[in-house]
Amino acid sequence: MKWRFTVRVEIWSDILCPWCGLGNHRLDRAVEQFEHGDDVEVVHRSFPLDPTLPSGPAMTARQMLKTKHGMDDAQVDAATGRVRQLAEIDGLTPYIVADNTVGNTALAHEFLAYATEQGKHTEAWHRMFRAYFGAAHPIFEIDGLLDLAAELGLDRDETRQALEDRRFREQVEDETRQAQRLGARGVPFIVVDGQYAVSGAQETETLLDVLRQVWAKTHPPLPSNA
Repeated sequence: MKWRFTVRVEIWSDILCPWCGLGNHRLDRAVEQFEHGDDVEVVHRSFPLDPTLPSGPAMTARQMLKTKHGMDDAQVDAATGRVRQLAEIDGLTPYIVADNTVGNTALAHEFLAYATEQGKHTEAWHRMFRAYFGAAHPIFEIDGLLDLAAELGLDRDETRQALEDRRFREQVEDETRQAQRLGARGVPFIVVDGQYAVSGAQETETLLDVLRQVWAKTHPPLPSNA
């Protein structure tokens, strides 16, 4: 019998975090380039950053950074322009940051939990990031999420019921608390095999090195019979 070992990679993200969209993309690329990529399981976890944001898209990221953090336009352009440029260098074009709308992402994360239950885990996370940063698609209210549900082949009525019932709210909150217990103070936050933590949107090469190091430690070469 041939045993198949799997490296488990958990990544915590918030949908409106541009560094998370970039970090998830870089992790995907690292797994694709990894020699044992077929033996890597990537699990996405929820970490809504700001539960005080309104449930609807009340402002753009630019407006939020100016009113909540006191930035001027030049500072906003510098802060958002850097991640946008890095994302575009990595092939994410367009990557809308400063002029995208922001809002409370709790419902979006509950939608992702529901999609996961329906067998659409990875596809739903990828589609959510592409919709938000690539097309500025509304993700903060039910109607916008139902459009994504249809794209994923999920039943609109059943999805609506799950979101209106807030069926997955506790799961999202539990995932956030889990990351905090593991030491996360922001996102993206990656944990490999339950013990190796990586913070921030690291370069693809850095993540690839981590995968190789973990593989080498957990899969020592078999002794030679020679």
